[in-house]
Amino acid sequence: MSDSPRNDKRPHGDRPSGGRAGGRPTGGRPGGGRPDSDRSTDGRPARGKPDEKRKPDEKRLWTKGGAPARGNADARERETPEDRDPFGIRSVRAYHEAPEIPDDVTPKELDRVALNELKTLSKENAEGVARHLVMAARLIESNPQLAHQHAISAARRAGRIGVVRETLAITAYATEDYALALRELRTFRRITGRDDQLPMMVDSERGLGRPEKALELGRSVARSSLPVPVQVELAIAMSGARLDLGNAEAALNELQIPQLDATTAYSYSPGLFDAYAAVLEELGRQDEAEEWYVRAEVAADALEGGGGEDDTIEVIEEDLTEAEISAPEIPEDLPEDFPTYHAPDSSEQRSDDDR
Repeated sequence: MSDSPRNDKRPHGDRPSGGRAGGRPTGGRPGGGRPDSDRSTDGRPARGKPDEKRKPDEKRLWTKGGAPARGNADARERETPEDRDPFGIRSVRAYHEAPEIPDDVTPKELDRVALNELKTLSKENAEGVARHLVMAARLIESNPQLAHQHAISAARRAGRIGVVRETLAITAYATEDYALALRELRTFRRITGRDDQLPMMVDSERGLGRPEKALELGRSVARSSLPVPVQVELAIAMSGARLDLGNAEAALNELQIPQLDATTAYSYSPGLFDAYAAVLEELGRQDEAEEWYVRAEVAADALEGGGGEDDTIEVIEEDLTEAEISAPEIPEDLPEDFPTYHAPDSSEQRSDDDR
C-alpha cells in the first residue's frame, strides 16, 4: 500500500479526535465541545445550566402542557405573552359618569307598568334606576343627549330589564345613534318577546342607509298581530323606506291603510295624515297634499285639547267661501259643526280585520 494517507481530500477536523475504533465519539459528545460539567453522564443538559448552544434570541423549549423546563426558574420570564383576545372582540366598558338627578325627582313619577318591571331589583337600586328613567323621559325632547346619559346610567344598573333597554334604545334613536338604537331594540325584543318597537327598528335600518333591510324587517312580522297604533307607525316607516329607494308610488301605497280616514282621527292620525301629505307632495300632487296637511293640523289641535292617548276625534269637513276663510274675527260661540271631541268608544277602535 502507499505510504500516503488514504483520506488526503478529507477536511481536517471532520472526525473528532481521541475517538474509539469506528470513529464514534467517546462520552456521547464531540471533542472540543462544552465543558464536561455542563452535561450529566447520560448526555442530557445539567439542571439549572443554560444551554450555550442556544442562540441568545432563541425561544426556550417547553415541556408538554406549556410548563417551563424543569429547573429553569427564569424560563417563564422569557415566555411570549399569550394573546387571549386575538380578534379584538373583548368587551371594554367605557367609563361613564352618571348625571346628577334633582332632589325633587321621585320613582313615583315613573309609569306604573314600567315601575312594576323594576320589582326584581333591590329597593335601593330600583329607586335609582326609576329616577334615571324619569329624567330620561323629562329630557328626551329638550335635551336628548342628557336624556341618553340618564338611560345609560339606568342600563348599567339594570341591563336585564326590558323597559330600561327600551329607554336606552329610544334615547339613542333621538341622538341619531341608529346602530346602538337597533342593537338595544333587538335586546328589548329578545327580553320581552314584544314587537312594539318594530317601526323604530325599521327606521333605524333606514338611518344606517339600509332601506332594503328595513323593508325586509318590516315584512318579517304579520301586521295583524300588532296593535293598531303600531301598525300605523310601521306603515309610515315602510313608506319612508320606499321613498329612500326613490319609489314614491310604492310609498303612497304603504300609507293607504284603513286607518287613513279623513273623517275620524285617532291619536296616531296626525302623523299618518302628515306622512301621506308629504308623499303626495313628492309626487307633485300639491293640491291634495295641502288638504291632508290641513287635516293633520286639525286632528292634532283637537287631540291636544282632548289630552288622551286613545282619544278619538270626529272631524266634519265643511266647504267655506273665500270671505269666510279670510274673516279676521273669530266667533265667540263655536258652530255646532266645528270638529268635536268625544270619548273613545270600544267599537271605534277597529283593527285591520274589522275594517
